[in-house]
Amino acid sequence: MCSRALSRRPVKLPAEHIVTSRTHANRTSAHTEAPMRPQRDPDRSALGALLRGAVLVAASIALAGCHPENAVAKRLQGECEAGDATACNALAVRLLKGEYVLRDDGRGAQLLKHACDGKVSEGCARLGVLYQSGTGVTKDSATALGLFREACEGGAMDGCTRLGFLYREGAGVPQDLVRAAALFRQACDGAHAIGCSSLGALYASGQGVDQDFGRAAGLFKQACDAKAAPGCVGLGRLYADGTGIAQDDSMATALFTQACDDGEAGGCFHLANRHATGVGAAQDFGKAASLYRSACNRRHGEACLSLAGLYEKGAGVRRQPERVTEFTQRACTYGHAPACPKPKDS
Repeated sequence: MCSRALSRRPVKLPAEHIVTSRTHANRTSAHTEAPMRPQRDPDRSALGALLRGAVLVAASIALAGCHPENAVAKRLQGECEAGDATACNALAVRLLKGEYVLRDDGRGAQLLKHACDGKVSEGCARLGVLYQSGTGVTKDSATALGLFREACEGGAMDGCTRLGFLYREGAGVPQDLVRAAALFRQACDGAHAIGCSSLGALYASGQGVDQDFGRAAGLFKQACDAKAAPGCVGLGRLYADGTGIAQDDSMATALFTQACDDGEAGGCFHLANRHATGVGAAQDFGKAASLYRSACNRRHGEACLSLAGLYEKGAGVRRQPERVTEFTQRACTYGHAPACPKPKDS
């Protein structure tokens, strides 16, 4: 019987097991004349070589294939080696997450390239994310931009949303908020929840579109209902301010809590503000400090600066000047301009 631990934790076969099996095969075949083999397609052979490491990984997860997902990984591997680009994309996702195979960012990136070359648009979008972050590949923003554009044109809504981010920020392209709004709308119409929340943010701020808080509230709710945490944060802020919808502190706190629990830094930050001020939640500086730290660790600059303020006052944490400096510097590093040193007058 397979053990629970074996089915969950990848196990790498000892090298001597592999050598022994190959050596045995060689000894057996040495007594017979080797038949002529047909010449293989070079591209197919290259893909096969790439996947052979994954063969060992998938086969060694539970030795006998204890978990049903092991069989799925092996099937995807075989289909990918046979030239199925969709299977390459699915196997790459597993390699990047370490799901029932040993995590391998480099091999995952290569399989995504095969998927993208095979017109799997979702693979192009995922590969763009890797180039944007330098995960498994050399960081290359220009390549990421091209991949997001290719993905969006091919119908991958995540590609449209990510391309919208670049136009919104003017990263690698001239800033164009109208273009960003159009891309977010395209993604939202294609049921991409982050596209909906991003479009809602533009309606709330009046950037690239006419300001419309009611429209923003509807888009945020649509995103939040689809489990997109940024939508919950946006809707929570409207409830907190009573903008576009009736003011409701309890609802705002619940939405911020939901977003924070889902790992969204903005949710933790706004929930921390509520505990720091006692508005919409019981005042608790210790809890505020913990929430600010959680958001700061997710690169939320304003949360880092707020935590520095608590260390400066000794509110909810022990007063420590060195921590004030540390978190102020992190706030600046994460792009929160008010935390950065002011330029000296010449």
